[in-house]
Amino acid sequence: MPFRRQTHPRGRSPLGAMGPRLMIGLVIVLFALGSYFMGTKKEENPVTGEMQRVGFSIEQGVQLGLQSAPQMANQHGGEHPDVAAGRRVDQVGGRLLRSDPRIANAGFHFDFHLLRDDRTVNAFALPGGQIFITAALYNRFQTEDELAGVLGHEIGHVVQRHSAQQMAKSKLFSGIGAALATAAGGGQSGQMGAMVGQLLNTKYGRDDELESDEWGVQLMYRAGYDPNKLITVMEILEQASGGASPPEFLSTHPSPKNRIAKIKEHIERYRDLAAGGSAADLRPPAPTGTLPERGAELVIPGR
Repeated sequence: MPFRRQTHPRGRSPLGAMGPRLMIGLVIVLFALGSYFMGTKKEENPVTGEMQRVGFSIEQGVQLGLQSAPQMANQHGGEHPDVAAGRRVDQVGGRLLRSDPRIANAGFHFDFHLLRDDRTVNAFALPGGQIFITAALYNRFQTEDELAGVLGHEIGHVVQRHSAQQMAKSKLFSGIGAALATAAGGGQSGQMGAMVGQLLNTKYGRDDELESDEWGVQLMYRAGYDPNKLITVMEILEQASGGASPPEFLSTHPSPKNRIAKIKEHIERYRDLAAGGSAADLRPPAPTGTLPERGAELVIPGR
């Protein structure tokens, strides 16, 4: 059968038909890149010393966190009425913060909140230093070391300025996704473009979680808590999920098994650093005041 060159309506090739869409997509990408580099700024992280592209300053993050804190608390039933338990959360958080002088001088405004919600197993941080843990998660802990693991992780999100970085990148990623969808011409291909943008954001979120886990290990070690209890926290979270977590590549949180493996690596690395005398600031500070002792049992509301 002789070969015939396939033709298209009005003599247009598929590439020719895509030409205008490709040009529009390219313009969208350039606009997204311009917005990212012109609408954001590079700042040195006062704690880590690394240069970061962020969407707002530390001072703006503090104000944003303070303004949003009441609303976030109300969504989880408000502050827990057990004053002693709330004070314990504040004490453990304060001990973690005082273990690293760099954090105290960075301009953040930290407050720790125990929320009334006894159904939602969660902990989260707002920009600037507002940190929350629900009673549903708090009630699953047996020791202050476990509580310290969660609070140290959330402090890590604040210190690394993940919210400010995410805001800076979200416009860029959404712009790239829109450009791919435009160039593909909508339909199934357009959905693929949108999915690519979503996956870019998802990957960044997983990196944040792993980075904050490392902060949890480091701060626990500095403050004299047992960093192995962060592994216990991962096991508690896995049990709470009932095995219903989505596949890791589509989740903002890495799988508990992968997180545990990374946490073990961090524990060994920081232990070796301190033992070798090359990281004296990682050694636990001397206890001050009436702070809780390492391994002390928690007083659980309602138990």
